[in-house]
Amino acid sequence: QVQLEEFGGGLVQAGDSLRLSCTNSGRSIRGFSMGWFRQVPAKERELLAASTWTGVSVYSPDSLKDRFTISRDNANTAVYLQIHNLKPEDTGVYYCAARIGPGTPSEPSGYGYWGQGTQVTVSS
Repeated sequence: QVQLEEFGGGLVQAGDSLRLSCTNSGRSIRGFSMGWFRQVPAKERELLAASTWTGVSVYSPDSLKDRFTISRDNANTAVYLQIHNLKPEDTGVYYCAARIGPGTPSEPSGYGYWGQGTQVTVSS
């Protein structure tokens, strides 16, 4: 059973840092590829970063790694998205997603499991 839940969103100021967390209710995410998506009104969810089932990190676009870092905890029960130097354009609902096995597709349809999302609002 997979039940993803995101934590850590909120209202922050431009320039702040934020760490979002995603857990599977304490159960292992080993064997899952995990992704962080962001959605803003009237737009599709877009992939920001993903962690392959072997723990390799990918960013979309690659330049996001200058401010975004995806990681997993050592017990492989949580995935994090650290964001530095937040900007107003980072505002949106952030979703954690999971897929069984390899691959980190950019399309939301490539992931079978989703959290409910957490709102991040960055004020200027």
